[in-house]
Amino acid sequence: MKVVKKLPTEKKRDGSTYAGPSHKLYVSDERGKAGAIVDVTKDTIIKTLHFDSDTGMPQYDPVARKVYVNLQDQNIFAVIDPATDEVVGRYPVGRCRGNHGMALDPEHHRAFLSCEGNNLMTVFDLDKTQPIAFLPMADGPDVIRFDSGLDRIYAACYSGAISVFHQDDPNHYRKLEDFPVQHAVHSLVVDLSTHRIYTPEQEEDHKPAARMVVYDAVTNP
Repeated sequence: MKVVKKLPTEKKRDGSTYAGPSHKLYVSDERGKAGAIVDVTKDTIIKTLHFDSDTGMPQYDPVARKVYVNLQDQNIFAVIDPATDEVVGRYPVGRCRGNHGMALDPEHHRAFLSCEGNNLMTVFDLDKTQPIAFLPMADGPDVIRFDSGLDRIYAACYSGAISVFHQDDPNHYRKLEDFPVQHAVHSLVVDLSTHRIYTPEQEEDHKPAARMVVYDAVTNP
């Protein structure tokens, strides 16, 4: 558990995703409008992709074997091929503004985008490369996660809520609730085996705090 190497990238690292078959880590530099590609077998940056937009959180699709990244200033969903590390597609995300966070349902070829510009959760069809649903979220959405076991989507919202959605099927979605949490919660992760949601908090009643809160999913509302 020691730091063995530091790799300088562009400005404000925000998210990363690992493409296992390629042994590459893709790091978004949000304010640097770039994405660094790290060869983890050598711990070196082998390429940096530059964009005309701040970059949101990237995700690796193990089914399509592609890396996706949000170009949030342009409301564009971009596709990177790990075989060449080139951008092979750019697609508009419709009414979504400021597509920042992203989660995937690789089995059903869906991406879930948190749109921080207009507080929407957008469902993006990866086969048709177009959005198919828009649902309202609490203010300030950031990190979004998908629990494939419960068919639930969770989005951490800075205003003090976790927006919860249900996937009835790959083409139909509904909002369950805006679950109240502390202000400034903007990240979470889901344990797919227990369905628990882990959320770091940086405030308690608007005072500085540093703690991890664990929630059990309600399965019989």
